[in-house]
Amino acid sequence: MFDRNVAWAHRKTEQDPTFFRRLSEQQTPNYLWIGCSDSRITANDVLGLDPGEVFVHRNIANIVHTSDMNILSVLEYAIDVLHVQHVIVAGHYGCGGVQRALVEQRCALVDHWLQPLSMYYRKHRPAFDAMTDDAQRLDRLCEINIEMQVRRVAATHLIENAWTRGLPLHVHGWIYGMHDGLLRDLGPHVSSVAERDALPSVDTCVHRAAEPSSALRRHATEAFAALLLDDSASPPCCGSALPSRLRTT
Repeated sequence: MFDRNVAWAHRKTEQDPTFFRRLSEQQTPNYLWIGCSDSRITANDVLGLDPGEVFVHRNIANIVHTSDMNILSVLEYAIDVLHVQHVIVAGHYGCGGVQRALVEQRCALVDHWLQPLSMYYRKHRPAFDAMTDDAQRLDRLCEINIEMQVRRVAATHLIENAWTRGLPLHVHGWIYGMHDGLLRDLGPHVSSVAERDALPSVDTCVHRAAEPSSALRRHATEAFAALLLDDSASPPCCGSALPSRLRTT
C-alpha cells in the first residue's frame, strides 16, 4: 500500500506539479456527500472531482440518524465552516445494507443501525410482497431509503437553522447504478423549510413508482425535444408526411 501511494503521488506530481501544494492550502468543497460505505463507490471518482472538491460522510446504507453525533458534526462543519451549498444523499442499487433490512434475522449491531428502514419494510410488507421479484423489491427499497434519509437530513436543526439564516442550502436525493456507473436524480430536492414541510409522507413512496433520471437520459430527452421543435418548423408539405402523433396542430 505504501508503494502504491508513492507511485500515485509521483503520477499526480508529474501531471500537475502544483497539485499537492494547492491541496494543502485549503479545502473549498461546494458539496457534502452522504453515501454508503460500500468499497466500490467513492464520491470523487463517481462525480469526476479532484480531492478537496467534495466533503464526504459514509456509513452502512447511507442512513441518517438525527441523534448520531458523527453525522451531526459533519453537517455542522460542512455548513458553518466549509459553507457547502449542496447536501447530497447518495445511495446505490443492490445495497447490501438495505438488503439486510429485508431479512427477518435481528442479531447484530447493524440491525439496530438499520432499524428505521426495517420498520418501514415491515409496515409496508404487503406492497413489497406484491412486487415481481427479489431484485425489484431490493431496488425499490434502496430508492425509498434515499427518500427517507433526505427527509431526515432536512429535519435536523442544523439544516433548518441554515435555512432560517437565509443560507443557500439544497438537499438532494441521488442513486447510483453500479451496473453502468451512472448517477440518477431520484429526489426529492429541498431548499427551504416550506419545501420540506410540503413533502408528502415517506409512507406514500411505496405506492408510487420512482423514475430516477440519469444525465444520459436527460440529454436524450432534450435532444429528442429539439428534433420535434425542428420538425414543427418544417413547411406544411413536409409536416404532412410526418406520423399524425408528431404533427403540430
